[in-house]
Amino acid sequence: MKTAVVTFPGSNCDRDMWVALRDVSGKEPVKVWHGDADLPGGLDFIALPGGFSYGDYLRSGAMAANSPIMRSVAAAAERGVPVLGVCNGFQVLTEAQLLPGALMRNAAQTFICRTVPLVVENDTSLFASAYTKGETIRIPVAHHDGNYFADDETLDRLEGEGRVAFRYAENCNGSRRDIAGVLNGKGNVLGMMPHPERAIEPAHGGSDGRRLFESVIGSLVGA
Repeated sequence: MKTAVVTFPGSNCDRDMWVALRDVSGKEPVKVWHGDADLPGGLDFIALPGGFSYGDYLRSGAMAANSPIMRSVAAAAERGVPVLGVCNGFQVLTEAQLLPGALMRNAAQTFICRTVPLVVENDTSLFASAYTKGETIRIPVAHHDGNYFADDETLDRLEGEGRVAFRYAENCNGSRRDIAGVLNGKGNVLGMMPHPERAIEPAHGGSDGRRLFESVIGSLVGA
């Protein structure tokens, strides 16, 4: 099992993601710098962490999406390597067009930092096998630009193809159809605004996020 965490200038959750993957997989993830042209060989899983890459200049994730490493991330995703983007990582994935839609300014125009209830919408993906469809879990959010937007045609396609991974039980940011996380067409790329890496042990106030990492690691080990 070989995992990697990509760090961009302004990332501030890369350490949290690294610890979560280490604790669940039992092996230390590889640390990858955004300016690297190539990913290490033999990766089984790639994580894009939260933060404020490039200070959210232009748009959140817009500059990071053009970092050299993202070409390799896109190629790995195309090959089927699982990729998780959390918060700013989700923004990067949409800006890189690895996921549809866009993350806009929160409807209330304020930074939101609290634990929110999420409904598990898809328990068949490799990211959610340890959850049950319809289950409500609690995961922290910390964002200013987490308002998920896509046109009706795209939203209908996501719904119809089962690509809505998580939905807010209480919409905290104005996201259309309460969407908190979406999958790509192959199901190997997940972007979500809530932070599962901040909920992997009781000391965090809850451990519902741990099961997401257990799902991925378990699926990869089983394969």
